[in-house]
Amino acid sequence: MQNINDLREEIDKIDDDILKKLNERMSFVKKIGELKQTSGTSIYRPERERAILNRLESLSSNILNKSAIEAIYLEIFAVSRNLEMPEKVAYLGPEGTYTHQAAESRFGAMSAYLPLASIEAVFTKLKHKEAKYGVVPIENNTEGAVGATLDCLGRFENIKVVAELYMDIHHSFASVCENLKDIKKIYSHPQGYNQCRKFLDDHLLLNAEFIPTKSTAEAAKFASEDQNSAAICSKIAAKLYNVPILFETIEDNMANRTRFFILSDFKNERSTKNKTSILAKTDHRPGGLADLLTAFRDEGINLTRLESRPIKEREFKTVFYIDFEGHIDDENVQRAIDKANSFGDEIVWLGSYIPGDQR
Repeated sequence: MQNINDLREEIDKIDDDILKKLNERMSFVKKIGELKQTSGTSIYRPERERAILNRLESLSSNILNKSAIEAIYLEIFAVSRNLEMPEKVAYLGPEGTYTHQAAESRFGAMSAYLPLASIEAVFTKLKHKEAKYGVVPIENNTEGAVGATLDCLGRFENIKVVAELYMDIHHSFASVCENLKDIKKIYSHPQGYNQCRKFLDDHLLLNAEFIPTKSTAEAAKFASEDQNSAAICSKIAAKLYNVPILFETIEDNMANRTRFFILSDFKNERSTKNKTSILAKTDHRPGGLADLLTAFRDEGINLTRLESRPIKEREFKTVFYIDFEGHIDDENVQRAIDKANSFGDEIVWLGSYIPGDQR
């Protein structure tokens, strides 16, 4: 029977082989990067990464499940992209927010991150080529759509949606204090605090002084400097300020999810499954919206989201944000848009991309 040392020796041998193979992989990655830079092709190809993940998941045994494979290979993809060309990623800050966590989940630890104070600032950085990618929230399943993102998508015409991701929003309870009874203050954004009241009640913490903060990252920072305090924050914020996490998921509603858009300046190629976002301004007449929807229905196109937004002009007019299944280059999509244009509708294409995992 093998002992622990024997097993560790076997693991060391496998680790040596893995490192050797990773170096081989990266040598091919660098060659591909050189070709992409010569041809002007985008470094980030979400459809290619998804195809790799699907293939590997189909080959895996029961030990590594889908989530484990994605966790490993998304980091490998991020390292690969940075070898091809260093990436700068702008996101809605500050550091340690859930948008930061979403950005790092796709672009890895090696990328250069640029936290910004507003969603409009993210779009502006992309417009001026001061960042290649942007990450912004688009909707939350409990709070609804993020209006600032919808408005900017309509104003910044050369910025496109190149990917989406869904992320579970888990609040963590972090503190440098080892004993819950010694915690006298709790730092948190008010929304986060209110979403975790059951946990606080169950652990007799509602009597601790609540100190509101501007963000979960700020909460973690203050808790790192205050011995008898705790923070309700994201995992990445606790990691950033080196505050031990005592409880990982403390929110009352475990189904809290946010959808994020990854933005850039290129067009994705068609793949086996696509999703497209558009803005549609209908002609101001009775039945205008119904005719627009009929144009898509007649082509067998499934609409997955319809959201109205006011046009910020003197008149009370609206524009419709629409998600549907398919790629902008699909023939039936082009027919539907042509029909809508014939009605006098104005269609703005925002991007076609691989649908995110909505588990």
